[in-house]
Amino acid sequence: MDPVSVISNLDFMVALRFIVATVVSIAVFELAVILYHKVKSPLLNPMLVTVIGLILALTLLHVPVETYQQAAGLFTFMLGPATVALAYSVYRQRKILKEHFVPVVAGCLVGSIVSMVSAYTLCRLLGLGHDMAISFIPKSVTTPIAIAASQELGGITAITVAAVIITGILGAIFSPYMAKLFHIENRIAKGVAVGTAAHAIGTSRALEIDELEGAMSGVALAVAGLMTTFIVIVAHLVFQS
Repeated sequence: MDPVSVISNLDFMVALRFIVATVVSIAVFELAVILYHKVKSPLLNPMLVTVIGLILALTLLHVPVETYQQAAGLFTFMLGPATVALAYSVYRQRKILKEHFVPVVAGCLVGSIVSMVSAYTLCRLLGLGHDMAISFIPKSVTTPIAIAASQELGGITAITVAAVIITGILGAIFSPYMAKLFHIENRIAKGVAVGTAAHAIGTSRALEIDELEGAMSGVALAVAGLMTTFIVIVAHLVFQS
């Protein structure tokens, strides 16, 4: 067979896989969103349903995870612009940030430190190795920042991504109940807590509950992400020296 034809066929197959993976991923997510709005149950979080749906589809169709990851490269590429967009979200909410600067910054700082320290400590207590433990450290920040932090620390990126998704889903489901359990009524406090602990997935849930809470959660996820990045870089430099 002509080598040019072989290359052309390979290019076609790569493009086809890319299109199919992208369309299927978006379709599953849209169906999950429709289901969520119809049922209105936090247990049917769109992200959770999408992950389960894609896992079932890949399993039934016997598609290796590596193949899907390569084909769905668009979503990996978009992580970069998503990180830049965090700065814009802080800028948009600059008025709220100025009005509540001290509680927002203090809440994000304490929340970020507690999240990282508790994650690492629990992993070590449960007998997980060092690589696994440091992979869980950035679990409470949005995926692009978590991946960068995990790579900086030498963690396992796949474990980090899984931890981020699970943390966000659990935060979105249980944050309203936790607020009631601890009698937290202040909307700013709830927003900061959700954004710091459950990043974008939790923020989407906070926006459904209350506009101010969602806005504060959006600010908190960006501020907490920046703080986590700074803390990780400093810690890495200190322990490497």
